[in-house]
Amino acid sequence: MTTLSERLEHETAAPPSGQGRSRMVPVWLAIVAASIPMFMATLDNLVMTSALPVIQRDLGASVGQLQWFMNAYTLAFATLMLTLSTLGDRLGRRRVFLWGIMLFALASIASALSTTSEMLIGARAVQGIGAAAIMPLSLTLLAGAVPLAKRALAIGIWGGVSGLGIALGPVIGGAVVDGVSWQAVFWINVPVAAVAIPLALYALGESKGKRQPLDPLGVVLAGAAVFLGVWGIVHGNDDGWTSATVLGALCASAVLLAAFVVRELRTPFPVMPLRLFRSRQFSLANVIGLTFTLGMMGAVFLLSQYLQIVMGYSPFEAGLRTLPWTAAPMLVAPIAGLLAPRLGVRTLLVTGLVLQGLSLLWMASLIVPGATYGSMIPAFVMAGAGMGLTFAPNATAVLADMPEADHGIASSTNATLREIGVALGIALLTAVFLGAGGSLTPSGYIDALAPALYVGAGFVAVAVVAAALMPGRSKAVLAST
Repeated sequence: MTTLSERLEHETAAPPSGQGRSRMVPVWLAIVAASIPMFMATLDNLVMTSALPVIQRDLGASVGQLQWFMNAYTLAFATLMLTLSTLGDRLGRRRVFLWGIMLFALASIASALSTTSEMLIGARAVQGIGAAAIMPLSLTLLAGAVPLAKRALAIGIWGGVSGLGIALGPVIGGAVVDGVSWQAVFWINVPVAAVAIPLALYALGESKGKRQPLDPLGVVLAGAAVFLGVWGIVHGNDDGWTSATVLGALCASAVLLAAFVVRELRTPFPVMPLRLFRSRQFSLANVIGLTFTLGMMGAVFLLSQYLQIVMGYSPFEAGLRTLPWTAAPMLVAPIAGLLAPRLGVRTLLVTGLVLQGLSLLWMASLIVPGATYGSMIPAFVMAGAGMGLTFAPNATAVLADMPEADHGIASSTNATLREIGVALGIALLTAVFLGAGGSLTPSGYIDALAPALYVGAGFVAVAVVAAALMPGRSKAVLAST
């Protein structure tokens, strides 16, 4: 943080509101205070991918349980993000933010102490609840803590730290598993939280937003619908797709989803305002967010294990070898942001999504006995570059037709749907993998991975169609400027 301190040492944040203090907080310190917890929560989205084969051997987990190690976190995160952001507006954003950090740390301890797969799944779900409070409120608190002249810079740094968490998740997870144990992946969150809590108390002021009634019924309907849908997909191969339990879960999911839509249309204070979807551009941007994360993150889940199970790399070696994919967006996304005003979001989105779809097809063609990591590097880079061309333009498209008052809820809705896409992607692509006879052995993995990647490419193709239907450059870009 030395360079950052040098750049911002003379800039100070506004005094924390409601504290009655005249002390001024350096901007760099406010950025650090908001970014550390967010980095911790973002890191844990992918930190387990390198540890999954080791955890599977230690706990005797099934393939379905491996999915729930990831999806328990993701579903809790996605379901409660909007609600906890609203709760922060009512009770105090810093207060709920700190509750989230403490809950995340306690759940990390429970994860590290887990001796069964069921214990770990439960602890991961609680971690996701903590992350749902951390992620949206960290950005809100940061925006309120820095002067308007430095706000864009601060938010840009915050976004870069978020991308760094995603890129380094598999690497840090692999290094910790190799050097210590898989339990240490969770223990490292405890000292981070111990630093983050007093730092947030010192550098981030308390604030509240518009007091709006919560929509607990909407949250329950949405959460139950997504959970039952994912549960049915995960159990489809084992229990049979026509079994009463699987069909019942999938049908109940559809009914609850319909009930959620009816509820959101009728309640005056919906958790997800459906009026936002009257905007064609907002709707298309969310279709893109859901489908491309479904295809790509499902592929990441399977390929990260392929590097260990089939190619024989250690967790750390496998994590390092994902960097051409996971780190490329950090390099490409800023370039995409600069090109958007000239080329328009539609051009960038179509290009980025086509690159991602082609990369999955390329990877699928390389999944043969004796394949080398070197042959996969170009496809990994293509996938990462495509994701980098997608993130920023899609975020721009989400907000382009929205009034400023709706920016927060629009952005949070898009983030929620992306997280749901992650959970569905892991469930669906793993179901295809298992349906093709896949198993956690080298021969079983090779034979079944390619069909799953083809399905992932199909979902990305849906995103390409949605991007092609976006408004042209003049309307899309000028609306957001």
